[in-house]
Amino acid sequence: MPNRNKESFGVNRLKSVGYAFKGLVVLVKTENSIKLQLIIGSIVTIAGIYFNISTTEWLIQLVMIAMVMSVEGVNTAIEYMADFIHPDHHPKIGLIKDIGAGAVLIASIAAIIAAGIIYIPKVFA
Repeated sequence: MPNRNKESFGVNRLKSVGYAFKGLVVLVKTENSIKLQLIIGSIVTIAGIYFNISTTEWLIQLVMIAMVMSVEGVNTAIEYMADFIHPDHHPKIGLIKDIGAGAVLIASIAAIIAAGIIYIPKVFA
């Protein structure tokens, strides 16, 4: 069977990264929640520098920031897809969107708890 894809594996990977970057730019430009999360991520990054948090704390903080923003990106994709499939209001589409938002809430609560564990002892020390 002939190879129908004439581009190399490396070229295809570069294109995939380009598409992913394009999606990231769209997400940041169009979604207020991501903008807010970028601001919060920047604030806790500055706090991490100020309080000289440990390597482990940096890793936890980075994972939490990435988790919240990633789940928000997936939630946004779900919302766009749901709106594309059924642009009019529909109870099942609303439920799907609510579940996606609930996933973002879970990630956000976990991030807030992690930030509290890291920073409360440092602020009140």
